[in-house]
Amino acid sequence: QVQLVESGGGLVQPGGSLRLSCAASGFTLSNYAMSWYRQAPGKERELVAAISRFGGSTNYAASVKTRFTISRDNAKNTVYLQMNSLKPEDTGVYYCNARGAYTMWGQGTQVTVSS
Repeated sequence: QVQLVESGGGLVQPGGSLRLSCAASGFTLSNYAMSWYRQAPGKERELVAAISRFGGSTNYAASVKTRFTISRDNAKNTVYLQMNSLKPEDTGVYYCNARGAYTMWGQGTQVTVSS
């Protein structure tokens, strides 16, 4: 079964950290560029970070560039998003995206940054 499953979301105070994971199954992860998107209530889904097939290239939204790090471990079929210095405006549902021969989405994981 081809799927992406996100985990690691939760409630965190401003300034805190979370690490999201995206576990891929049913396909070869290294054949796909991977991204993290997020969607805040009432807003459109936006690209947060992206990584090339073997991790040699990354890019980030300006709002997260110095705080978030995307990485991948193709041997473990997993993509990560390390989020530091979290702000209330980082609140939203975070989605994993695979882009290659097909485009695939996970079901999302909720991140809430609040005191």
